[in-house]
Amino acid sequence: MKKTLIPALLASALLASLPSLSFAQPTQPAAAVPQSAATKTVMDASSRILATLQQRRAEFSKDPAALRSYIDSELNRTFDRDYAARLVLGANARGASDADVKLFADAMADNLMQRYGSALLTIQGKPTFRAKGEQPLPGNRGVKVSTELLRTGAESTPVEYMMRNVNGQWKIFDVNIEGISYVQTFRTQFDAPLRQKGIQEVAKELRAGSMQAGPAGNGK
Repeated sequence: MKKTLIPALLASALLASLPSLSFAQPTQPAAAVPQSAATKTVMDASSRILATLQQRRAEFSKDPAALRSYIDSELNRTFDRDYAARLVLGANARGASDADVKLFADAMADNLMQRYGSALLTIQGKPTFRAKGEQPLPGNRGVKVSTELLRTGAESTPVEYMMRNVNGQWKIFDVNIEGISYVQTFRTQFDAPLRQKGIQEVAKELRAGSMQAGPAGNGK
């Protein structure tokens, strides 16, 4: 499951509602807990996106462009992708312009959607999430929102969101699922190609599909 987990999450924009593409009904509802603004952002996004995917499944199946447009709107709403892209770029972001960072962020998101977007339409059932807690990140960088996914016949799946306040709105910039960080995974994958080719060329190859983001891509 871990091989497809992170890219599927990125493609969904929800980042944690789709750790598996098929869900059984949980045996018990998630416990209600008091929610801060950051936690509420995560839980609201989960419910909103899953509901929309279910309601518009027929439309999205016939019109992949409509699905990509919807997911892109959710990325803009809930995911701080330019900041996350800078973290993925790491040392390769030094001296990079905001335009180049955005170019890379958009190209990676588009690549993920092309590869995994259609998988979102196979979701069955209604997964249930439980908010477990929240704690500040070191260095005043934001907060970590801890949740878990509940499924029948399976152990709960821990999902942690790293979030920061952007102009009064909490946005996700990294997600950690079963110990796997999205930012660290893609930083490792893209470090060598970025050093060899630069941001613009890597973004171009991602757009063209000659380089893949996620498992089996290996930056090639």
